[in-house]
Amino acid sequence: MKVLVLGPGGREHAIVKALLRDSAVTEVHCAPGNAGIAQEVTVHAINASDSAAVVALAQQLSVDLVVVGPEAPLAAGVADALVEAAIPVFGPSKAAAQLEASKAFAKQIMAQAEVPTAMARVAENEAEAAEALDVFGAPYVVKDDGLAAGKGVVVTSDRYEALEHAKACFAAGGTVVIEEYLDGPEVSLFVLSDGHHAVPLEPAQDFKRIFDNDEGANTGGMGAYTPLPWLPAGFVDEVIDRVALPVIRTMSDRGTPFVGVLYCGLALTSRGIRVIEFNARFGDPETQAVLARLQTPLGGLLLAAARGELDQIEALRWDSKSAVGVVLSSPGYPDAPTTGGTLTGLREAEENGASVLHAGTALNDAGDVVSAGGRVLSVVALGESLEAARDAAYEGIAKISLDGGHYRTDIAQKAINGEITVARGAHNA
Repeated sequence: MKVLVLGPGGREHAIVKALLRDSAVTEVHCAPGNAGIAQEVTVHAINASDSAAVVALAQQLSVDLVVVGPEAPLAAGVADALVEAAIPVFGPSKAAAQLEASKAFAKQIMAQAEVPTAMARVAENEAEAAEALDVFGAPYVVKDDGLAAGKGVVVTSDRYEALEHAKACFAAGGTVVIEEYLDGPEVSLFVLSDGHHAVPLEPAQDFKRIFDNDEGANTGGMGAYTPLPWLPAGFVDEVIDRVALPVIRTMSDRGTPFVGVLYCGLALTSRGIRVIEFNARFGDPETQAVLARLQTPLGGLLLAAARGELDQIEALRWDSKSAVGVVLSSPGYPDAPTTGGTLTGLREAEENGASVLHAGTALNDAGDVVSAGGRVLSVVALGESLEAARDAAYEGIAKISLDGGHYRTDIAQKAINGEITVARGAHNA
């Protein structure tokens, strides 16, 4: 099987690595890729959101499957063009990808599917935003309705800051969704869908804030771990029954079946499970940790989804070990990242079994690996315990040098310390 992976980041590097472990996959290509991916497979310098270029490349390579990594190509309709060209694709159509591309659309679908989520209002101007903020009160949750690479959400107790974020979205020609604040720990669950059936992966937890103790600005994610020792038994089954399958069925009934991965961002609140958001692709950085534990061959799994055959696969197999991933970011991220810094210690970071997954990296004229994005890379390690995996990941990332680079030092620490509590009523409510 020949596979083409679209995207430039850490999520795509994790997918590439998992595909290379699949004995049925004979060839892997990536477009556009990054410096790390280019060390393992052939990369192609095309715009992943250019449907014509993607179709032409897929046909030139005679691939059996295209895996769309990022959200932008999905929102641009790349999957639609591939389907039209009779090329199997793992990734939803432009219409189905609206579950991520529009927060307001996602709320409509959840209401139709009777999925539990936060109460919300859509605001198109400052007056409507101010009214909604006052209705829900602090902490204020303001979301850019469109795609914002994971950084379009502000959660703050400062009403002025919340309103300013809304005004910035309006100034850019957008709208915002203002929601009630959801208490309780957050969980990420990837659900594979072939348009009708749902297959869950292992739950993970990521860390959105830039600094330790969940302080500072929201980012695309600074680290993740899996499994979650504090998660109530039966959680995944409940999410499939109450969230994923109702949404998948509703999308199918609308004539826009969802084929790909439905990322369910969830909160275990005192009133039960609530959906924070949906994404229409693998989440980053959770993908890096989750796929590190997946033992079922990934290529066949994604092809089954693309062909509508997920009901025919065997139960997924998982490594019993824990996985922890820690993200290294460029100086100034997320507000104004400075790129171009030289990275050293990459090989040393992998000496004890950890994996370095490149995200925003490139090669300079001298052939050195340099930072080329806000989130530069992640170091992912497996361990017999969560603590062992965490120690190995931090041992690895400590060997990497990037002038001014930053990483959180508390990924998975609260889980290890037993400091994450699930409120009574958070499950089966």
